[in-house]
Parts: sequence; structure tokens; C-alpha cells
Amino acid sequence: MRKEDKNLVITQLSDTVKEYAHFYVVDVTAMTAAQTAALRRECFNQDIKMVVVKNTLLHKALESLEEDYSPLYDCLKGTTAILFSNVANAPAKLIKKVAKDGIPGLKAAYAEESFYIGADQLDTLTNIKSKNEIIAEIIALLQSPAKNVISALQSGGNTLHGVLKTLGERPE
Repeated sequence: MRKEDKNLVITQLSDTVKEYAHFYVVDVTAMTAAQTAALRRECFNQDIKMVVVKNTLLHKALESLEEDYSPLYDCLKGTTAILFSNVANAPAKLIKKVAKDGIPGLKAAYAEESFYIGADQLDTLTNIKSKNEIIAEIIALLQSPAKNVISALQSGGNTLHGVLKTLGERPE
């Protein structure tokens, strides 16, 4: 590969890392062409971008960015694919769904501005909630007390109305 081509790939990788909020570094060494094609199809269906890269080019692309990605450098061995996503747990769920005998295997991930190194982090990554999920939970929690107050006021009004009606109907 010519130096100009390498620089172009490094620039493209850097731009893609900037574009997506989360990415996973995955080991696809033992995957067949059919398995890789199936994984690409699944990624496309779930709005995840899959790119198979050379480790040295990815290393240089990560070095060229402002943020420090040095915890990921040791994971860049073997055949590597990167799964880019704007939803933190989507690639983890996909890997868990399609993985057979640890293939494809998670090497590392950068999700929610944190580094997760090793395949043992897959369950942790699956349980990460997206920003929208957290906002929805907070709204539900905030609405819960208001719903309780309204329901208590409504039931209290009905109870009070019932008591007044009973007292009014009772002979003196």
C-alpha cells in the first residue's frame, strides 16, 4: 500500500471515530467469509458501521486524535474490525447475539467516554443505558410522585363527596 493511500485511510478512520460516539474493537480472526458477511448484514440492519482495519493504521488514526486512546493500543493484534455506533450498547448486544464459541470476540470498547478492555466486559457493555433511556427513566421517576398526588387528590375528593352525600341522606 502506498503512503498516500495509508494517509487517506488514517484520515478516514480518524473522521469516523470523531463522527460516532462509541466504537468496539472486535477480533474477527477465526470468522469465515460467510460469517463476516452475515455480521456485516446484521450491523447494517442495526445502524452499526463495521470496518475491517489494519492494526497499525488504526493505531496511527487514534494517535492523531486529541483524546488519549492509549488503553486500546495493546488490543490491536490479529485481525481487527471496528464497530461504530451512536448507541453505546448496540454493538455489545449484537456481538452477544451472533457470537458462537467466542467468535467474533470483543477486544476492547470505547463507550460513554470510558474504556472497556477484554471479552469479560461484554456483559457490562450490554447493560449500559443510552442517553435517551436514562432521560426516559428520569422523566418516569419525576412523573411518579405527581401521579401519586393527583390520584390521592382525586380519590380524596371522591371519598369526601361520598361522606358528604351519606351525611346528607341520613335522617336527623
